[in-house]
Amino acid sequence: MNPETVPEKVKIIGYTPEHHAYFRQFNEAWITEHFVLEEIDHQLLRDPQTNIINNGGYIFMATYNNEVVGTCALIRLTDLTFELAKMAVAEHARGKGIGHALVSHCIAFSKSMGIRKIELLSNTILAPAISLYRKLGFKEVPLPKTEFQRANIKMELDLQSFGPDQSHSPRGL
Repeated sequence: MNPETVPEKVKIIGYTPEHHAYFRQFNEAWITEHFVLEEIDHQLLRDPQTNIINNGGYIFMATYNNEVVGTCALIRLTDLTFELAKMAVAEHARGKGIGHALVSHCIAFSKSMGIRKIELLSNTILAPAISLYRKLGFKEVPLPKTEFQRANIKMELDLQSFGPDQSHSPRGL
């Protein structure tokens, strides 16, 4: 899906404490659908303010027709490298371009903040997500040792490789 085709009904907004229940609910749902919650999941989902935002990271929420339906985080690894994490869309809202809008927003936001690289850990059984990441320019790299037992793929996006005319941001973001 091209950024130009992201539905206008999708809006990406910044996380507030009122979004905590959605952040937790959406992520617990997709993780337990395919895997088990790990200790690192519990830490991040219990207190995203402390564990993500207060450490220099960001969380974004997606709305569709003014309903909160998705979320995605950028976790600070270094000043110039962030991890795309905790991307989740409510089951009833999947297939509407929301995941694309969230990841595209994170890419555009990262570029605007001078972030040079976005990394992510995932699992190849999540084929729609892996396909989306590839479409948006993420490349597979060797998987290091990680605290996530479910991770079997690491992908990176080098933001320095995009020219000024290569926008990944959906309309209005």
